[in-house]
Amino acid sequence: MSLDGKVTPLRPKRACPECSRPSARDTYPFCSTRCKNVDLNRWLTGAYVIRASEDEDEDVGPKDEKDAG
Repeated sequence: MSLDGKVTPLRPKRACPECSRPSARDTYPFCSTRCKNVDLNRWLTGAYVIRASEDEDEDVGPKDEKDAG
């Protein structure tokens, strides 16, 4: 709390990632429960994908063929 009696916000408001309205404290970083649920639905249905790099796939498997025998 500041000296002038106003409450200092915990985090700055930012635009909702779904509709660009100001975010709400209850549903941060979204502006409403609706926008929060829309985003969750996109993750659950696979609309958002985090792709792995091709280098990561090569590292999986036996470390060395000499150790196997």
